[in-house]
Amino acid sequence: MITNDTGIVGLKHSIMEKVCRLAWEDKLDAENLEKLVYEIIPGPKPTYRCCVYKEREIVRQRIRLACGLNPVNNPDSKNVVQVIDAACDDCPISAYSVTDNCRFCLGKACLNSCRFGAIRPGDTRMHIDPAKCKECGMCARECPYQAIVHLERPCKRSCPTGAISYDEYGFCKIDEDKCVQCGHCIHNCPFGAIGSKTFLVDIIREIRAGREVIAMCAPATEGQFGEKISMASVRAALLKIGFSDMVEVGLGADMTAAYESLEWSQARKEGRKMTTSCCPAFINMLRKSFPDIYEKNMSTTVSPMCAVSRYLKATHPGCVTVFVGPCIAKKAETLDESVPDNADYAVTYGEIRALMRSKDVEFVPVDEAYQQASSWGKRFATSGGVAAAVIECMKERGEDTEGIKLLKCAGGAECKKALLLLKSGRLEEDFIEGMVCPGGCVGGPSKHQTEFEITKAREALLSGADGRKILENLKAYPMDRFSMHRDGHMEE
Repeated sequence: MITNDTGIVGLKHSIMEKVCRLAWEDKLDAENLEKLVYEIIPGPKPTYRCCVYKEREIVRQRIRLACGLNPVNNPDSKNVVQVIDAACDDCPISAYSVTDNCRFCLGKACLNSCRFGAIRPGDTRMHIDPAKCKECGMCARECPYQAIVHLERPCKRSCPTGAISYDEYGFCKIDEDKCVQCGHCIHNCPFGAIGSKTFLVDIIREIRAGREVIAMCAPATEGQFGEKISMASVRAALLKIGFSDMVEVGLGADMTAAYESLEWSQARKEGRKMTTSCCPAFINMLRKSFPDIYEKNMSTTVSPMCAVSRYLKATHPGCVTVFVGPCIAKKAETLDESVPDNADYAVTYGEIRALMRSKDVEFVPVDEAYQQASSWGKRFATSGGVAAAVIECMKERGEDTEGIKLLKCAGGAECKKALLLLKSGRLEEDFIEGMVCPGGCVGGPSKHQTEFEITKAREALLSGADGRKILENLKAYPMDRFSMHRDGHMEE
Protein backbone atom coordinates (compact mmCIF):
# COMPACT_ATOMS: atom_id res chain seq x y z
CA MET A 1 0.00 0.00 0.00
CA ILE A 2 1.21 3.50 -0.79
CA THR A 3 0.26 6.48 1.32
CA ASN A 4 3.47 8.49 1.13
CA ASP A 5 6.38 7.89 -1.20
CA THR A 6 8.94 7.24 1.52
CA GLY A 7 11.48 4.54 2.27
CA ILE A 8 11.38 1.49 0.02
CA VAL A 9 8.30 2.71 -1.82
CA GLY A 10 9.84 6.12 -2.40
CA LEU A 11 13.02 4.59 -3.82
CA LYS A 12 11.09 2.26 -6.12
CA HIS A 13 8.87 5.04 -7.42
CA SER A 14 11.78 7.43 -7.83
CA ILE A 15 13.58 4.85 -9.97
CA MET A 16 10.49 4.32 -12.12
CA GLU A 17 10.05 8.06 -12.58
CA LYS A 18 13.68 8.56 -13.61
CA VAL A 19 13.54 5.61 -16.00
CA CYS A 20 10.38 7.07 -17.54
CA ARG A 21 12.06 10.46 -18.01
CA LEU A 22 14.89 8.75 -19.88
CA ALA A 23 12.37 6.82 -21.97
CA TRP A 24 10.53 10.01 -22.99
CA GLU A 25 13.89 11.39 -24.14
CA ASP A 26 14.84 8.12 -25.87
CA LYS A 27 17.95 7.80 -23.71
CA LEU A 28 17.52 4.30 -22.28
CA ASP A 29 20.98 3.12 -23.23
CA ALA A 30 23.49 1.30 -21.01
CA GLU A 31 25.58 4.41 -20.36
CA ASN A 32 22.67 6.54 -19.17
CA LEU A 33 21.24 3.73 -17.05
CA GLU A 34 24.57 3.27 -15.29
CA LYS A 35 24.77 7.05 -14.72
CA LEU A 36 21.31 6.77 -13.17
CA VAL A 37 22.61 4.18 -10.69
CA TYR A 38 25.27 6.60 -9.45
CA GLU A 39 22.81 9.50 -9.43
CA ILE A 40 20.52 7.56 -7.10
CA ILE A 41 23.36 6.13 -4.95
CA PRO A 42 26.18 8.70 -5.14
CA GLY A 43 28.11 7.36 -2.12
CA PRO A 44 30.67 7.21 -0.70
CA LYS A 45 28.76 6.17 2.42
CA PRO A 46 25.76 3.81 2.30
CA THR A 47 22.28 5.12 3.05
CA TYR A 48 20.31 2.04 4.08
CA ARG A 49 22.47 -1.06 3.41
CA CYS A 50 25.86 -2.30 4.49
CA CYS A 51 27.72 -0.67 1.60
CA VAL A 52 27.15 1.46 -1.49
CA TYR A 53 28.11 -1.45 -3.73
CA LYS A 54 25.14 -3.50 -2.55
CA GLU A 55 22.87 -0.46 -2.78
CA ARG A 56 23.96 0.16 -6.37
CA GLU A 57 23.43 -3.47 -7.33
CA ILE A 58 19.92 -3.39 -5.91
CA VAL A 59 19.19 -0.20 -7.86
CA ARG A 60 20.50 -1.83 -11.06
CA GLN A 61 18.05 -4.69 -10.61
CA ARG A 62 15.20 -2.31 -9.82
CA ILE A 63 15.99 -0.45 -13.02
CA ARG A 64 15.72 -3.73 -14.91
CA LEU A 65 12.29 -4.37 -13.38
CA ALA A 66 11.26 -0.79 -14.27
CA CYS A 67 12.25 -1.55 -17.87
CA GLY A 68 10.16 -4.73 -17.90
CA LEU A 69 13.19 -7.04 -17.61
CA ASN A 70 13.97 -9.88 -15.20
CA PRO A 71 16.66 -9.46 -12.55
CA VAL A 72 19.99 -10.91 -13.67
CA ASN A 73 19.66 -13.69 -11.07
CA ASN A 74 16.52 -15.04 -12.79
CA PRO A 75 16.89 -14.40 -16.54
CA ASP A 76 14.60 -17.13 -17.89
CA SER A 77 11.60 -16.60 -15.63
CA LYS A 78 8.20 -15.83 -17.13
CA ASN A 79 6.77 -14.61 -13.81
CA VAL A 80 5.76 -10.98 -13.36
CA VAL A 81 6.67 -11.16 -9.66
CA GLN A 82 10.45 -11.33 -9.15
CA VAL A 83 12.99 -11.50 -6.31
CA ILE A 84 16.11 -9.32 -6.16
CA ASP A 85 18.65 -11.54 -4.41
CA ALA A 86 20.93 -8.68 -3.38
CA ALA A 87 18.05 -7.12 -1.43
CA CYS A 88 16.88 -10.39 0.09
CA ASP A 89 19.93 -11.51 2.03
CA ASP A 90 19.30 -9.32 5.08
CA CYS A 91 16.31 -11.41 6.15
CA PRO A 92 16.85 -13.91 9.01
CA ILE A 93 17.58 -17.42 7.80
CA SER A 94 16.47 -19.18 10.98
CA ALA A 95 12.78 -19.97 11.11
CA TYR A 96 13.02 -20.95 14.79
CA SER A 97 14.97 -18.90 17.31
CA VAL A 98 15.63 -19.13 21.03
CA THR A 99 14.64 -15.96 22.89
CA ASP A 100 15.82 -14.48 26.21
CA ASN A 101 12.98 -16.39 27.89
CA CYS A 102 15.19 -19.48 27.77
CA ARG A 103 15.97 -20.52 31.36
CA PHE A 104 18.73 -22.93 30.31
CA CYS A 105 16.83 -25.54 32.32
CA LEU A 106 18.14 -28.94 33.28
CA GLY A 107 15.33 -30.80 31.50
CA LYS A 108 16.48 -29.66 28.04
CA ALA A 109 13.12 -30.62 26.54
CA CYS A 110 14.01 -28.79 23.34
CA LEU A 111 17.27 -30.69 22.94
CA ASN A 112 15.60 -34.03 23.58
CA SER A 113 12.78 -33.33 21.12
CA CYS A 114 15.03 -32.49 18.15
CA ARG A 115 15.62 -35.44 15.83
CA PHE A 116 18.09 -33.60 13.60
CA GLY A 117 20.81 -32.56 16.02
CA ALA A 118 20.06 -28.89 15.40
CA ILE A 119 19.98 -27.82 19.07
CA ARG A 120 22.95 -27.46 21.35
CA PRO A 121 23.67 -25.65 24.62
CA GLY A 122 25.26 -22.22 24.37
CA ASP A 123 26.87 -20.20 27.14
CA THR A 124 23.68 -18.89 28.69
CA ARG A 125 20.86 -20.46 26.63
CA MET A 126 20.15 -23.04 23.99
CA HIS A 127 21.12 -22.45 20.38
CA ILE A 128 19.51 -23.64 17.11
CA ASP A 129 21.76 -24.35 14.13
CA PRO A 130 19.79 -23.07 11.08
CA ALA A 131 21.82 -25.33 8.76
CA LYS A 132 20.48 -28.43 10.53
CA CYS A 133 17.00 -27.23 11.53
CA LYS A 134 14.19 -28.82 9.47
CA GLU A 135 11.56 -26.43 10.84
CA CYS A 136 9.44 -29.25 12.31
CA GLY A 137 8.55 -27.07 15.32
CA MET A 138 8.93 -29.84 17.92
CA CYS A 139 11.34 -27.78 20.05
CA ALA A 140 8.92 -24.86 20.23
CA ARG A 141 6.06 -27.14 21.26
CA GLU A 142 8.11 -28.90 23.95
CA CYS A 143 9.75 -25.85 25.58
CA PRO A 144 8.04 -25.34 28.97
CA TYR A 145 8.84 -21.61 28.91
CA GLN A 146 7.69 -21.00 25.34
CA ALA A 147 11.11 -19.52 24.77
CA ILE A 148 11.40 -20.73 21.17
CA VAL A 149 9.54 -18.66 18.57
CA HIS A 150 8.70 -19.27 14.94
CA LEU A 151 9.96 -16.37 12.86
CA GLU A 152 8.11 -16.89 9.61
CA ARG A 153 9.19 -14.36 7.01
CA PRO A 154 6.53 -11.82 5.99
CA CYS A 155 6.71 -12.78 2.32
CA LYS A 156 6.04 -16.44 3.04
CA ARG A 157 3.33 -15.65 5.56
CA SER A 158 1.49 -13.46 3.06
CA CYS A 159 1.55 -15.99 0.19
CA PRO A 160 -1.87 -17.68 -0.16
CA THR A 161 -0.60 -20.68 -2.13
CA GLY A 162 2.64 -21.67 -0.41
CA ALA A 163 4.70 -20.63 -3.43
CA ILE A 164 7.57 -19.16 -1.40
CA SER A 165 10.52 -21.11 -0.03
CA TYR A 166 14.22 -20.42 0.53
CA ASP A 167 17.41 -21.83 -0.91
CA GLU A 168 20.47 -22.90 1.07
CA TYR A 169 21.67 -19.28 1.21
CA GLY A 170 18.39 -18.00 2.61
CA PHE A 171 17.29 -16.27 -0.59
CA CYS A 172 13.56 -16.20 -1.26
CA LYS A 173 12.51 -18.46 -4.14
CA ILE A 174 9.14 -18.36 -5.89
CA ASP A 175 7.67 -21.60 -7.21
CA GLU A 176 6.14 -20.39 -10.47
CA ASP A 177 3.97 -23.50 -10.69
CA LYS A 178 2.22 -22.37 -7.50
CA CYS A 179 2.49 -18.57 -7.72
CA VAL A 180 -0.82 -16.88 -8.60
CA GLN A 181 0.97 -13.51 -9.04
CA CYS A 182 -1.27 -11.78 -6.52
CA GLY A 183 1.64 -9.60 -5.42
CA HIS A 184 0.92 -9.79 -1.70
CA CYS A 185 4.53 -10.74 -1.03
CA ILE A 186 5.76 -7.54 -2.71
CA HIS A 187 4.25 -5.16 -0.19
CA ASN A 188 4.88 -7.47 2.76
CA CYS A 189 8.65 -7.68 2.22
CA PRO A 190 10.23 -5.17 4.64
CA PHE A 191 13.44 -5.07 2.58
CA GLY A 192 11.76 -4.40 -0.76
CA ALA A 193 13.40 -7.51 -2.17
CA ILE A 194 10.35 -8.60 -4.16
CA GLY A 195 8.99 -6.54 -7.01
CA SER A 196 7.11 -6.83 -10.25
CA LYS A 197 8.12 -6.07 -13.79
CA THR A 198 6.62 -2.85 -15.08
CA PHE A 199 5.63 -1.96 -18.62
CA LEU A 200 5.90 1.82 -18.44
CA VAL A 201 8.76 1.95 -20.95
CA ASP A 202 6.70 -0.03 -23.47
CA ILE A 203 3.74 2.31 -22.98
CA ILE A 204 5.94 5.37 -23.49
CA ARG A 205 7.31 3.87 -26.70
CA GLU A 206 3.77 3.27 -27.95
CA ILE A 207 2.76 6.86 -27.20
CA ARG A 208 5.94 8.28 -28.77
CA ALA A 209 5.31 6.16 -31.86
CA GLY A 210 1.97 7.91 -32.34
CA ARG A 211 -0.20 4.89 -31.54
CA GLU A 212 -3.70 5.36 -30.15
CA VAL A 213 -3.09 4.37 -26.53
CA ILE A 214 -6.24 4.15 -24.42
CA ALA A 215 -6.22 3.83 -20.63
CA MET A 216 -8.76 1.62 -18.89
CA CYS A 217 -9.22 2.51 -15.21
CA ALA A 218 -10.38 -0.14 -12.75
CA PRO A 219 -13.55 0.37 -10.69
CA ALA A 220 -11.28 0.51 -7.61
CA THR A 221 -9.88 3.82 -8.92
CA GLU A 222 -12.69 5.90 -7.48
CA GLY A 223 -11.66 6.76 -3.95
CA GLN A 224 -7.97 5.89 -4.33
CA PHE A 225 -6.89 9.53 -4.49
CA GLY A 226 -9.50 11.14 -2.27
CA GLU A 227 -13.09 12.18 -2.81
CA LYS A 228 -12.16 15.20 -4.96
CA ILE A 229 -10.40 13.10 -7.61
CA SER A 230 -13.15 11.65 -9.78
CA MET A 231 -12.89 9.52 -12.90
CA ALA A 232 -13.08 12.79 -14.86
CA SER A 233 -10.01 14.02 -12.93
CA VAL A 234 -8.11 10.82 -13.70
CA ARG A 235 -9.06 11.03 -17.38
CA ALA A 236 -7.88 14.65 -17.62
CA ALA A 237 -4.49 13.76 -16.12
CA LEU A 238 -3.98 10.75 -18.39
CA LEU A 239 -4.80 12.83 -21.48
CA LYS A 240 -2.07 15.28 -20.46
CA ILE A 241 0.62 12.59 -20.46
CA GLY A 242 -0.29 11.32 -23.92
CA PHE A 243 -3.11 8.81 -23.64
CA SER A 244 -5.71 9.17 -26.39
CA ASP A 245 -8.61 8.52 -24.04
CA MET A 246 -9.69 6.77 -20.86
CA VAL A 247 -12.54 4.30 -20.36
CA GLU A 248 -14.05 3.06 -17.10
CA VAL A 249 -13.48 -0.66 -16.59
CA GLY A 250 -16.73 -0.46 -14.64
CA LEU A 251 -18.30 -0.54 -18.09
CA GLY A 252 -16.58 -3.87 -18.63
CA ALA A 253 -17.96 -4.95 -15.25
CA ASP A 254 -21.45 -4.29 -16.59
CA MET A 255 -20.59 -6.41 -19.63
CA THR A 256 -19.16 -9.24 -17.53
CA ALA A 257 -22.14 -9.21 -15.15
CA ALA A 258 -24.61 -9.39 -18.03
CA TYR A 259 -22.96 -12.39 -19.68
CA GLU A 260 -21.92 -14.16 -16.50
CA SER A 261 -25.51 -13.94 -15.28
CA LEU A 262 -26.61 -15.94 -18.32
CA GLU A 263 -24.13 -18.65 -17.36
CA TRP A 264 -25.30 -18.60 -13.76
CA SER A 265 -28.92 -18.97 -14.86
CA GLN A 266 -28.08 -21.97 -17.04
CA ALA A 267 -25.94 -23.58 -14.34
CA ARG A 268 -28.73 -23.09 -11.83
CA LYS A 269 -31.14 -24.97 -14.09
CA GLU A 270 -28.62 -27.79 -14.45
CA GLY A 271 -27.84 -27.93 -10.73
CA ARG A 272 -24.21 -27.07 -11.45
CA LYS A 273 -22.13 -24.82 -9.20
CA MET A 274 -20.03 -21.99 -10.65
CA THR A 275 -17.24 -19.59 -9.79
CA THR A 276 -16.71 -16.04 -11.03
CA SER A 277 -14.02 -15.13 -13.57
CA CYS A 278 -12.98 -11.58 -12.71
CA CYS A 279 -10.03 -11.86 -10.32
CA PRO A 280 -6.91 -13.04 -12.20
CA ALA A 281 -5.20 -14.28 -9.02
CA PHE A 282 -8.29 -16.38 -8.24
CA ILE A 283 -8.26 -17.73 -11.80
CA ASN A 284 -4.57 -18.58 -11.45
CA MET A 285 -5.37 -20.40 -8.21
CA LEU A 286 -8.04 -22.40 -10.03
CA ARG A 287 -5.83 -23.16 -13.01
CA LYS A 288 -2.79 -24.23 -10.99
CA SER A 289 -4.27 -25.85 -7.89
CA PHE A 290 -7.79 -26.84 -8.93
CA PRO A 291 -7.62 -27.61 -12.68
CA ASP A 292 -10.80 -29.73 -12.67
CA ILE A 293 -12.82 -26.88 -11.15
CA TYR A 294 -11.24 -24.48 -13.64
CA GLU A 295 -12.54 -26.57 -16.53
CA LYS A 296 -15.93 -27.56 -15.11
CA ASN A 297 -17.09 -24.80 -12.80
CA MET A 298 -15.48 -21.51 -13.78
CA SER A 299 -17.44 -18.97 -15.75
CA THR A 300 -16.22 -18.69 -19.34
CA THR A 301 -17.04 -14.97 -19.43
CA VAL A 302 -14.01 -12.71 -19.71
CA SER A 303 -12.94 -10.28 -17.00
CA PRO A 304 -14.07 -6.63 -17.11
CA MET A 305 -10.57 -5.60 -18.20
CA CYS A 306 -10.66 -7.96 -21.16
CA ALA A 307 -14.25 -6.97 -22.02
CA VAL A 308 -13.33 -3.29 -22.31
CA SER A 309 -10.15 -4.10 -24.23
CA ARG A 310 -12.11 -6.17 -26.77
CA TYR A 311 -14.72 -3.42 -27.10
CA LEU A 312 -11.98 -0.84 -27.75
CA LYS A 313 -10.10 -3.04 -30.21
CA ALA A 314 -13.36 -3.66 -32.11
CA THR A 315 -14.24 0.04 -32.30
CA HIS A 316 -10.69 1.48 -32.51
CA PRO A 317 -8.72 -0.95 -34.73
CA GLY A 318 -5.02 -0.91 -33.96
CA CYS A 319 -5.35 0.79 -30.59
CA VAL A 320 -3.21 -0.11 -27.57
CA THR A 321 -5.09 -0.76 -24.31
CA VAL A 322 -3.60 -0.13 -20.86
CA PHE A 323 -5.26 -1.22 -17.62
CA VAL A 324 -4.73 0.97 -14.53
CA GLY A 325 -5.56 -0.50 -11.12
CA PRO A 326 -4.38 -1.84 -7.76
CA CYS A 327 -3.67 -5.35 -9.06
CA ILE A 328 -0.35 -7.09 -9.78
CA ALA A 329 -2.04 -10.22 -11.20
CA LYS A 330 -3.59 -8.13 -13.97
CA LYS A 331 -0.09 -7.84 -15.45
CA ALA A 332 0.05 -11.62 -15.72
CA GLU A 333 -3.44 -11.67 -17.24
CA THR A 334 -2.28 -9.39 -20.07
CA LEU A 335 0.45 -11.94 -20.88
CA ASP A 336 -1.98 -14.89 -21.05
CA GLU A 337 -2.03 -15.80 -24.73
CA SER A 338 -5.02 -18.15 -24.28
CA VAL A 339 -7.28 -15.08 -23.92
CA PRO A 340 -7.07 -13.06 -27.17
CA ASP A 341 -7.47 -9.29 -27.43
CA ASN A 342 -6.96 -8.72 -23.73
CA ALA A 343 -5.32 -5.52 -22.46
CA ASP A 344 -1.89 -4.97 -23.94
CA TYR A 345 -0.42 -3.70 -20.67
CA ALA A 346 -1.39 -3.32 -17.02
CA VAL A 347 0.05 -0.82 -14.55
CA THR A 348 -0.56 -0.11 -10.88
CA TYR A 349 -1.53 3.17 -9.28
CA GLY A 350 2.02 3.70 -8.06
CA GLU A 351 3.33 3.12 -11.56
CA ILE A 352 0.84 5.43 -13.25
CA ARG A 353 1.75 8.16 -10.74
CA ALA A 354 5.44 7.67 -11.53
CA LEU A 355 4.57 8.01 -15.23
CA MET A 356 2.62 11.19 -14.48
CA ARG A 357 5.48 12.69 -12.48
CA SER A 358 7.86 11.97 -15.35
CA LYS A 359 5.73 14.43 -17.34
CA ASP A 360 5.18 16.78 -14.36
CA VAL A 361 1.45 16.01 -14.25
CA GLU A 362 -0.63 15.70 -11.07
CA PHE A 363 -4.26 14.86 -10.36
CA VAL A 364 -6.48 17.92 -9.91
CA PRO A 365 -10.23 18.15 -9.26
CA VAL A 366 -12.35 18.45 -12.41
CA ASP A 367 -15.90 19.79 -12.25
CA GLU A 368 -17.31 17.53 -14.95
CA ALA A 369 -19.76 14.63 -15.03
CA TYR A 370 -18.13 11.50 -16.45
CA GLN A 371 -19.84 8.13 -16.13
CA GLN A 372 -19.78 5.10 -18.41
CA ALA A 373 -20.69 2.35 -15.94
CA SER A 374 -23.70 1.64 -13.82
CA SER A 375 -23.28 1.91 -10.06
CA TRP A 376 -23.35 -1.91 -10.04
CA GLY A 377 -20.33 -2.03 -12.34
CA LYS A 378 -18.56 0.58 -10.25
CA ARG A 379 -19.03 -1.57 -7.15
CA PHE A 380 -17.32 -4.61 -8.71
CA ALA A 381 -14.23 -3.51 -6.81
CA THR A 382 -15.56 -4.49 -3.37
CA SER A 383 -16.24 -7.95 -2.01
CA GLY A 384 -19.76 -8.99 -2.98
CA GLY A 385 -19.92 -6.48 -5.81
CA VAL A 386 -19.60 -9.04 -8.61
CA ALA A 387 -22.30 -11.30 -7.20
CA ALA A 388 -24.60 -8.33 -6.56
CA ALA A 389 -24.26 -7.16 -10.17
CA VAL A 390 -24.89 -10.65 -11.56
CA ILE A 391 -28.04 -11.01 -9.43
CA GLU A 392 -29.13 -7.55 -10.56
CA CYS A 393 -28.87 -8.65 -14.22
CA MET A 394 -31.01 -11.69 -13.47
CA LYS A 395 -33.61 -9.44 -11.87
CA GLU A 396 -33.52 -7.02 -14.80
CA ARG A 397 -34.35 -9.96 -17.09
CA GLY A 398 -37.28 -10.81 -14.86
CA GLU A 399 -35.80 -13.98 -13.34
CA ASP A 400 -36.67 -15.25 -9.88
CA THR A 401 -33.54 -15.00 -7.74
CA GLU A 402 -35.08 -16.23 -4.50
CA GLY A 403 -33.16 -19.05 -2.89
CA ILE A 404 -29.83 -18.42 -4.64
CA LYS A 405 -27.00 -19.17 -2.22
CA LEU A 406 -23.82 -17.12 -2.68
CA LEU A 407 -20.42 -17.56 -1.10
CA LYS A 408 -18.37 -14.36 -1.16
CA CYS A 409 -14.65 -15.06 -0.65
CA ALA A 410 -12.21 -12.22 -0.09
CA GLY A 411 -8.65 -13.27 0.69
CA GLY A 412 -6.51 -16.21 -0.33
CA ALA A 413 -7.43 -18.39 2.65
CA GLU A 414 -11.16 -17.94 2.09
CA CYS A 415 -10.83 -18.70 -1.62
CA LYS A 416 -8.81 -21.85 -1.00
CA LYS A 417 -11.28 -23.09 1.63
CA ALA A 418 -14.24 -22.56 -0.71
CA LEU A 419 -12.52 -24.37 -3.57
CA LEU A 420 -11.62 -27.31 -1.34
CA LEU A 421 -15.27 -27.57 -0.31
CA LEU A 422 -16.33 -27.47 -3.96
CA LYS A 423 -13.75 -30.09 -4.89
CA SER A 424 -14.91 -32.42 -2.13
CA GLY A 425 -18.59 -31.99 -3.02
CA ARG A 426 -19.39 -30.33 0.33
CA LEU A 427 -20.09 -26.80 -0.89
CA GLU A 428 -23.63 -25.77 0.08
CA GLU A 429 -23.74 -22.55 -1.93
CA ASP A 430 -24.60 -22.33 -5.64
CA PHE A 431 -21.99 -19.79 -6.69
CA ILE A 432 -18.56 -18.67 -5.49
CA GLU A 433 -17.39 -15.09 -5.89
CA GLY A 434 -13.62 -15.34 -5.55
CA MET A 435 -11.28 -12.41 -4.87
CA VAL A 436 -7.80 -13.15 -3.54
CA CYS A 437 -7.36 -9.69 -2.01
CA PRO A 438 -9.01 -8.99 1.38
CA GLY A 439 -12.00 -6.71 0.87
CA GLY A 440 -11.87 -7.23 -2.90
CA CYS A 441 -9.98 -5.17 -5.45
CA VAL A 442 -10.03 -2.07 -3.23
CA GLY A 443 -7.73 -4.06 -0.92
CA GLY A 444 -5.33 -4.87 -3.74
CA PRO A 445 -1.58 -4.92 -3.04
CA SER A 446 -0.99 -1.64 -4.90
CA LYS A 447 -3.82 0.36 -3.38
CA HIS A 448 -2.93 4.00 -2.83
CA GLN A 449 -4.39 4.55 0.64
CA THR A 450 -5.80 2.50 3.51
CA GLU A 451 -9.03 0.61 2.87
CA PHE A 452 -10.84 2.88 5.35
CA GLU A 453 -9.73 6.02 3.52
CA ILE A 454 -10.57 4.52 0.14
CA THR A 455 -14.00 3.33 1.26
CA LYS A 456 -14.90 6.72 2.71
CA ALA A 457 -13.87 8.56 -0.46
CA ARG A 458 -15.52 5.96 -2.73
CA GLU A 459 -18.88 6.35 -1.04
CA ALA A 460 -18.72 10.10 -1.51
CA LEU A 461 -17.92 9.69 -5.22
CA LEU A 462 -20.30 6.81 -5.93
CA SER A 463 -23.19 8.63 -4.29
CA GLY A 464 -23.11 10.98 -7.28
CA ALA A 465 -23.56 8.22 -9.88
CA ASP A 466 -26.86 8.06 -11.72
CA GLY A 467 -29.21 5.11 -11.32
CA ARG A 468 -28.88 3.56 -14.78
CA LYS A 469 -29.59 -0.15 -15.09
CA ILE A 470 -26.91 -2.56 -16.31
CA LEU A 471 -28.70 -4.03 -19.32
CA GLU A 472 -30.07 -0.65 -20.35
CA ASN A 473 -26.55 0.83 -20.18
CA LEU A 474 -25.17 -1.86 -22.49
CA LYS A 475 -27.67 -1.01 -25.24
CA ALA A 476 -25.44 1.96 -26.06
CA TYR A 477 -22.52 -0.33 -26.93
CA PRO A 478 -21.96 -2.69 -29.90
CA MET A 479 -21.92 -5.95 -27.94
CA ASP A 480 -22.37 -7.93 -31.17
CA ARG A 481 -18.95 -6.81 -32.48
CA PHE A 482 -16.77 -8.68 -30.01
CA SER A 483 -16.78 -11.89 -27.99
CA MET A 484 -17.37 -12.16 -24.25
CA HIS A 485 -16.10 -15.76 -24.17
CA ARG A 486 -12.58 -16.26 -22.84
CA ASP A 487 -11.39 -18.14 -25.94
CA GLY A 488 -12.62 -15.32 -28.20
CA HIS A 489 -15.23 -17.20 -30.22
CA MET A 490 -18.39 -15.33 -31.18
CA GLU A 491 -21.69 -16.60 -29.85
CA GLU A 492 -24.20 -17.67 -32.49
